Amino acid sequence: MSGLVLHVVGARPNFPKFAPVWSALDSMGVQQFLVHSGQHYDGRMSARFFKDLSLPEPDANLGVGSGSHAQQTAAVMVGLEPVLTQEAPALVCVYGDINSTLGAALTAAKLMIPVAHVESGLRSFDRQMPEEVNRILTDQVSELLFTTSAEAQVNLEREGIPENHIYFVGNTMIDSIVSVERKLDSNSTRQKLWIPSEYCLVTLHRPSNVDDRDSVAELVTKLGSVSKEIPVVFPLHPRSQERFRESGLAEYPNIHVLDPLGYVDFLSLMKDALVVITDSGGVQEETTYFGVPCFTLRANTERPVTITHGSNVLVERADLVTRVDEVRTDGFDSARSSSLRPYLWDGHAGERVAKTISRWLEGNR
Repeated sequence: MSGLVLHVVGARPNFPKFAPVWSALDSMGVQQFLVHSGQHYDGRMSARFFKDLSLPEPDANLGVGSGSHAQQTAAVMVGLEPVLTQEAPALVCVYGDINSTLGAALTAAKLMIPVAHVESGLRSFDRQMPEEVNRILTDQVSELLFTTSAEAQVNLEREGIPENHIYFVGNTMIDSIVSVERKLDSNSTRQKLWIPSEYCLVTLHRPSNVDDRDSVAELVTKLGSVSKEIPVVFPLHPRSQERFRESGLAEYPNIHVLDPLGYVDFLSLMKDALVVITDSGGVQEETTYFGVPCFTLRANTERPVTITHGSNVLVERADLVTRVDEVRTDGFDSARSSSLRPYLWDGHAGERVAKTISRWLEGNR
């Protein structure tokens, strides 16, 4: 068996999870190979993250591009199989819950190559979410399961995963924040983008919020109402821009629509936002680290630790304006305490993952 560790990434949420693991393994001298599935192919969603996180150029790019869930997953499997056959890695590392993650995990498992899943065990218990299906199936075929919070281990054990395959390491996304924190400068970013000093930051991308025209129209109306009280800064995912504009977003001059931002610019704005509105799992975690109030427009979350630690609240669209107004008038001080950061969200999760992988490689030579 070779000692090669092959990583598969594919979309914006993967990159800050992957970067600390690559860096830690590199410092140990472990041989590595990077595959980019190309699920996010727009430079604003991919290339800028590679630059901000000082990531290496991929050794292979599968060029999967956009498509349905089935098309993306199948394209990853077809494209990755010859790469795995040629490189014959000892271990395939996958990250998060995107289609590329599941496609890579299934391909490796069918080739009898062990899989490591970074960010295992997260569950929303809502199988209407495609990401939930990806999480469950990826964990079922993984050999090494790295978790970010204590409840994730409970979820995995409930699903029959042996305890000795589960490793509570913390959150590698937090490592990436720590690595760039000194570069965060909201004043500079605001001046560059002509953004006022007090604002509400919005990021929305899930199909339940952005694919249905009626849902988008309702969101635009609610965000428009919020913007009458506080400026709204809204970086829009490329595939959602046309639909939001068709629903009258331009009618609200206090909503500042932006193209997707790079990692450092986005975190800079998040760190000093009065409040963040999102449906993103990663943003729920990032706001928890910064202690910034976060309202999540979903009925559930696979990251309950962000709620129990005081920074994140699940809200319905009907309540959005009221909840933002409460933050403006009464504050949300409990969310701004750094002591509320979850256990092991300390900037060293990537090192713990790398040490576990290194020991596993040694034991399987």
